[in-house]
Amino acid sequence: MVTHLVCASHSPLLHCYAKEPQDWKAMQKAYQDRASQIKEFDPDLVIAFGSDHFNGFFLRLMPAFCIGIKANAAEDIGGFSGELNVPSEIASEIAIFLRNNDIDPATSSNMTIDHAFSQTIHEMCGGLKEKPVVPIFINCITEPFVPFRRTRLLGEAIGKYAKTTNKRILLLASGGMSHHPRRYYPEIGEGPKEVHAWQDSGGDDKISLTSNEWIKRLEEMHHEGAEMIVRGERTAKDMRLNAEADKKFLDVLLQSKINHFDDWDQYKLIDEAGIGSMELHTWIAASAAHKAAGGNDPVLDFYSVAPELGIAAGVVHGD
Repeated sequence: MVTHLVCASHSPLLHCYAKEPQDWKAMQKAYQDRASQIKEFDPDLVIAFGSDHFNGFFLRLMPAFCIGIKANAAEDIGGFSGELNVPSEIASEIAIFLRNNDIDPATSSNMTIDHAFSQTIHEMCGGLKEKPVVPIFINCITEPFVPFRRTRLLGEAIGKYAKTTNKRILLLASGGMSHHPRRYYPEIGEGPKEVHAWQDSGGDDKISLTSNEWIKRLEEMHHEGAEMIVRGERTAKDMRLNAEADKKFLDVLLQSKINHFDDWDQYKLIDEAGIGSMELHTWIAASAAHKAAGGNDPVLDFYSVAPELGIAAGVVHGD
C-alpha cells in the first residue's frame, strides 16, 4: 500500500472567467504538474473527498458524511457530467470499515455529485471514468456544520483502511480556499422562496425551481458574476478572499498537525474566509488519511488570491 495526496481548489469561474487572473499560467502549470504526477503514480483507487452546492444533497436529508456506492455527476457550470467509475464493492467495504472504526457515514446507491467533485476528478485524473473512484461527500455548505475533529477522524479511519490494502491509492481533495459564494448559494431562508424550496427539497416542493431552472440560474449568475468582478462591482473583500487566513490554515496543514484543527472555530473562519473555506474539510480529511497511512508532510505547489475566479486558489500534494 502507498498513498499519494492532492488537494486542489475548484471554481465554476475556472471555465467562464471574464478576465484571465494574473497568476493563471502558474496555476495551470500547478494543475498540469499534479495531473502528470498522478498519471505516473497510476493509482489503483481514487478516494475523492468533496462537497456539494445543492445539486445532490438537500436540507430534507443532509448527512455529515456520505459514501457513494454508485455516483453520477450533474451537468452544472464548471462541472463535467456523467457516470463515475465507482467500484461498488470497495465503496461498501470502506463504509463497513469506517463504521467498525466508530465513524458512521451514510451511503448512497445513486449519489449525485456536482463540480465540487467532478471538476477536480476530471482535471487531475483525465476524466470521470479513467480511474476507479470512491466519492466521499462532506457537508460544507450549511448548518449544522461538521466539527473539524470529526472530519479528521474520518480521514484517519480512511488512512487505516488504506493500510489494509495492497493498492496505490490517490487521496484527492477538492475545494477551498477562502471564498464566499453566498450570492449563488444563499444562506437558508435568505434567498427567493423558490430557491429556498430547491435547497430544501431538490425540486419536490411545488414552489421549488426545477433541476434545469436551478442549473440555468447558476450558469447565468456565474457569467454575470464574472463580469461584475471585472467591473469592480464585486471585490476581493466582498468575496472574503483572505490570504492571511489561508496562510494560517496552510501553516498547520503543511506540518501535518491535523489535530490542531480540532479547536478551530468554524464561525470565525467563515467570518474571515467565507463559507467556501468550509470546503477545506476535504483537505483535512485527505491529509489526515495520508498521514495515518504513513505519508510524508504535504508540500505547497501553488497559492494565489484570484478575484477573477472568485476564489483564493491553492494546490498541495504529498508523497
